Amino acid sequence: MKGAFRSLLVLIAALSAAAAWAATSAQAVEFEGRDGTRLGGWLMLPPQAPQGTVVALHGCGGLYARTGRRQGQLNARHQAMGELLVEQGYAVLFPDSFTARGVGEVCTQPLGNRPLNQVQRRHDALAALAWVAAQPWADARKIAVLGWSHGGSAVLSATDATHREVAAEPLRFATAIAFYPGCGAALKSGYRPNTRLAMMLGADDDWTPPGPCIELAKAVGAELEVYPGAVHDFDNPVGRPMLRTDVPNGVRPGQGVHVAPDPAARAHSYARVLELLRQAFAHG
Repeated sequence: MKGAFRSLLVLIAALSAAAAWAATSAQAVEFEGRDGTRLGGWLMLPPQAPQGTVVALHGCGGLYARTGRRQGQLNARHQAMGELLVEQGYAVLFPDSFTARGVGEVCTQPLGNRPLNQVQRRHDALAALAWVAAQPWADARKIAVLGWSHGGSAVLSATDATHREVAAEPLRFATAIAFYPGCGAALKSGYRPNTRLAMMLGADDDWTPPGPCIELAKAVGAELEVYPGAVHDFDNPVGRPMLRTDVPNGVRPGQGVHVAPDPAARAHSYARVLELLRQAFAHG
């Protein structure tokens, strides 16, 4: 395993150093949500037939950069993941749960006041699964789901066999990967995954703390990567350490939460994502 990770880490370093990220071409798509909402999103395809597809679920800030030179485009975290996966021969679908519902972001809103919750995110993820499976270039047996933070919680919700609509869905994701999700609700509700689950956590995350996720992983047999010293958004390829005082939630409500890139944690987590996808799609 160490040898495989070492090779993948070399690949990550090469990709990061090479490009200053020339934008991978993404095409706008639309599909019907389970609640009747006409959802938009972005699809990235490799030059050859995809080896599998990843449905990638955005966090509470939405899909797009809100400031700076990338404003209105896929934010840097999404762009980087998309480019990594396309480079490896995977298709990537980024569904947009917010824009069609008139929502920009929900990070700065108290949890109880948010205009959408994990019910809508679950429905959107399942609709995305069905849309991908119906595409002529896709293999319905080789569709994974990945998400960050609010989208990481959506990964849990969309793979929870205790939810009626998940249990009734004839399709299922081949694997599920959640970056720093909130796990408290899943832990309380008796979450039971219907596929292999892996979570990537920051040991010092004070926005979505790792403790409930570690407990959940022990209860359901999920795989964990916990990165020492890492906080929320550790896989972001840009940015600087910040205390976000505009976020009212977290471990200390009203006192803000920390976000910071962590290049080592990012490189290892990216390598682990590629290994998990390779394993999930190998026998499809």
